[in-house]
Amino acid sequence: MDTAPFRDATETYRDAVEADVPALVALVESAYRGDASRAGWTTEADILGGQRTDPDGVREVIATPGSRLVAVERDGELVACCQLERRGDAAYFGMFAVRPGLQGGGLGRRVLAEAERMASEQWGAREMHMTVISVRDELIAWYERRGYRRTGRMTPFPYGDERFGVPRRDDLRFELLVKELG
Repeated sequence: MDTAPFRDATETYRDAVEADVPALVALVESAYRGDASRAGWTTEADILGGQRTDPDGVREVIATPGSRLVAVERDGELVACCQLERRGDAAYFGMFAVRPGLQGGGLGRRVLAEAERMASEQWGAREMHMTVISVRDELIAWYERRGYRRTGRMTPFPYGDERFGVPRRDDLRFELLVKELG
């Protein structure tokens, strides 16, 4: 796999390394949890408290064979990230975060498109898979506008495992979204 940094018109994409862990944890937390996340539209603060990830979880993604955590920088600053994991003919997309103050400006669309390109060209993935909390209607609609389809395949939310957050409601579960890659 080619792991050299890739630069588009405004961002640089590279594989994350151990030294990035603190900044990656802070980025993911800021995009989803607490009051800081409310500056963007991807917040989960109303449905989940606690953490979204931790240093061990980020390290695991970086170190797992067939997995990569893509760090996205603009002018040397971390502005987004995403996880790609090879799963046979498909790739899994996760740990997607965009700095809250930059959400809504097209950065997330560019990161998603680059992740799809990487999975297709570097791994030969024919589909991209992801799981989204099923009550996140606005987020699911955003993915649908980018070609993802709801499958109706649900998996339970890991209630009682605070590594995934502290639920504020009792109807959470994950839905698999899939997109065919060209």
